Amino acid sequence: MSKVTVVGAGNVGATCANVLAFNKVADQVVMLDVKEGVSEGKALDMIQTAALLGFDASIVGCTNDYAQTANSDVVVITSGIPRKPGMTREELIGVNAGIVKTVVSNILQYSPNAVLVIVSNPMDTMTYLALKSSGLPKNKIIGMGGALDSSRFKCYLSKALQANPNEIEGLVIGGHGDTTMIPLTRFASYKGRAVSDILSADELDKVVKDTMVGGATLTSLLGTSAWYAPGAAAAYLVASIIHDQKKIIPCCVSLEGEYGQNDICIGVPCVIGKNGLEQIIDYKLNADEKALFEKSAAAVRTTNNILVEIKAL
Repeated sequence: MSKVTVVGAGNVGATCANVLAFNKVADQVVMLDVKEGVSEGKALDMIQTAALLGFDASIVGCTNDYAQTANSDVVVITSGIPRKPGMTREELIGVNAGIVKTVVSNILQYSPNAVLVIVSNPMDTMTYLALKSSGLPKNKIIGMGGALDSSRFKCYLSKALQANPNEIEGLVIGGHGDTTMIPLTRFASYKGRAVSDILSADELDKVVKDTMVGGATLTSLLGTSAWYAPGAAAAYLVASIIHDQKKIIPCCVSLEGEYGQNDICIGVPCVIGKNGLEQIIDYKLNADEKALFEKSAAAVRTTNNILVEIKAL
């Protein structure tokens, strides 16, 4: 019996839970939220689709009752607040750091062997915080960002190629941010053909730019952050863990010399299986790509330093 907990029953968390149930990823899905009745209501709403959609996963909603999450195989953490008008970056990180540390501590009381998937923003920094504050081995803490960014990259490539996104290979590494992510066009392909052989340099450049502002584009259209793709990306990552699929997924993980970096959590291509992070794949970056990765890592470190300044670490 596989069990997955999703902490935070907002748009992203609820979407993740719904995808997990509908795609039969886990036998039991638990949603936990701090707001009374939200996770219970959304769980009941999802259960009422079971006979319509043909799934039989158990879905449980609870308010701050961590005992319900006991013995989870994977825990997805989406908790946190969005940045509000007038709020400084330091204030946002301070609030979300407190939330993430509390959630991780409570979760590990009941599921000490769980793999933690971090979605909370700023994701690279919250993944680093979860790793440092929990004392868990690096394979147990995985940030989701690269899975989402890579899916957006494939989306924009499919539009440019007028092709099925499921037949496109493409990955995004680096930090999970508008200016820190690195879509690797050199490795992108469509049915075995390099996309650089099909698309012009200008067309590829537009794909890269569209990918990098993918989240901001949706925020401007919706008036709030996206949720379908982020929720599905988290569920996609969970499926590779629960079903030991060993997919290569760009994820935010702790580096110990890989890609020339140490003491940082940032997006790189990973083999994801039942043990969480099972291998980091070296894609042999060229000089330009290495320079972009170093710039991205420096930006992530700047954000990580705020954790020290506010004494969250």
